[in-house]
Amino acid sequence: MTKKVQKYGEAIGEIEEIINQIESNELDIDNLTEKIRRASELLKFCKEKLHATENEVKKIIEDLETNS
Repeated sequence: MTKKVQKYGEAIGEIEEIINQIESNELDIDNLTEKIRRASELLKFCKEKLHATENEVKKIIEDLETNS
């Protein structure tokens, strides 16, 4: 089931879908572990993406301040 996520928005959408399935009791116990594992992977991806974006923005700002 491990799908590669290319975009942050896709990951957030999938996390929301998993949360909705859990909250509505749509998952049986066998699928619950799999969905929780997938949500964990997606959260890690989102955290890494946010961190990388933050670093990139900081670098752009530093470059702008240096060149001004």
